[in-house]
Amino acid sequence: MKLTKLWLLVPLLLSLTACGNSQDKAKSQSTKKLTNVSIVLDYVPNTNHTGLYVAKDKGYFKDAGLNVKIIEPGDNSTSIGMVGSNKAQFGVSYQEDVTYAHADGKNIPVKAIGTILKHNTSGFVSKANSGITSPKDFAGKTYAGWQTPSEEAVLKAVMRNAGVNPKSLKIVGATGDGPKSLGKKNDIQWWFQGWDVIRAKNAGIKVNYMPLHKLDKRLDYYTPVIITNNTQLQKNSKIVKAFMTATKKGYQDAIAHPKADAAILHKYAKDDDLSFLEDSQSFLSANYTDDAAKWGQMDAKVWNNYTGFMKEYGLIKQTIPAKTLYTNQYVGN
Repeated sequence: MKLTKLWLLVPLLLSLTACGNSQDKAKSQSTKKLTNVSIVLDYVPNTNHTGLYVAKDKGYFKDAGLNVKIIEPGDNSTSIGMVGSNKAQFGVSYQEDVTYAHADGKNIPVKAIGTILKHNTSGFVSKANSGITSPKDFAGKTYAGWQTPSEEAVLKAVMRNAGVNPKSLKIVGATGDGPKSLGKKNDIQWWFQGWDVIRAKNAGIKVNYMPLHKLDKRLDYYTPVIITNNTQLQKNSKIVKAFMTATKKGYQDAIAHPKADAAILHKYAKDDDLSFLEDSQSFLSANYTDDAAKWGQMDAKVWNNYTGFMKEYGLIKQTIPAKTLYTNQYVGN
């Protein structure tokens, strides 16, 4: 072969070499070791959790260098307990539980690092034809719920605000059949607007809905929130930041694409009809936040308001500084 012909092959050889290097680099990136972390949910998969499943399904966690395992809580375990003992790095919990974790000498080392919803979207419900449209109508009626001290405190507060004696309300344990028992075995229940109220509507059950945040401004607390523990914050802050950055991206995706992302959630919540999840996701996507860029951010005033409420009603003995309970460091200030 003549020398001139060899020179003609040089560009081809260089191109092949570059291609090989690019493939090797891509392979190296794809095989890059991911950091294993886990997040334990507060309940079975639902539209409060969509952003987490979107981040996992669309590779946002992987892009952040994380292999995230999403765990459903067991019968005898809570996200506070598992995260506090570092059996899970992250968890989904509630403002009141984070507060209890630090109350009266407990000092379970957990902290909220982002809120999933900016406002409390739960409230009391009654049958539409019951005549029960506000707490002033609770007197002489039966309420079915979880029978927790914080639940009873909320009932006392809203009834007192309405000028009604809380002792006039009969409180019983929930039977677990939700809408089916409303107006039959009991008169009032506590539902989540983006889940139970929509399920009832789809079943043709008409209800009166009384949102908590309108009954007492202190009850507009954060529920649910994402938590981590002091070990992660002190030793693995880069992992915490990577996790929350990817999580935020997942929720922003769900805000922008509620129907498509409801289908992603349905892969993990197969017991629920897709059409119901779409309706629920439509509500949640519009209510995660009023500014997608600020998803997850919390306000000290909200923490202080509810901590003050808990102390007033004897749920905790001393108030706890908001800075002990939450940080916006990982979702933006």
